[in-house]
Amino acid sequence: MEESSNLDHRWANLRAELMKQFGKKPDLNAILFLIGIQELGQGISDFTKEQKQDLMHIATCKVFSLSGYYELTGLDEDGWPHYKSVKPIPFTNLKEQEQMLKWHILEYFNRMNEI
Repeated sequence: MEESSNLDHRWANLRAELMKQFGKKPDLNAILFLIGIQELGQGISDFTKEQKQDLMHIATCKVFSLSGYYELTGLDEDGWPHYKSVKPIPFTNLKEQEQMLKWHILEYFNRMNEI
């Protein structure tokens, strides 16, 4: 249980830091969207609903690539990154899926801060 409360504490801290930058506290999807924009590297623009979904998918693949679940295969002609699944992600339920995603997002931000 301690590991879960530590994760929750770190997650709350990340959301608070992002709130300082963006003026509102982002939820999980908003954070994935921000990571997707970061990974796309083309700045903020008006994205279509489909592009927003694609950005969240890019973010999910990127953060799970930190543990070897996905691998970057390259960029398409528009500069959008593409990933392939390397090994299945072991989800047993929605709560565990969310916890695993949060852990990977926190790891992503930890690595970004080390640069």
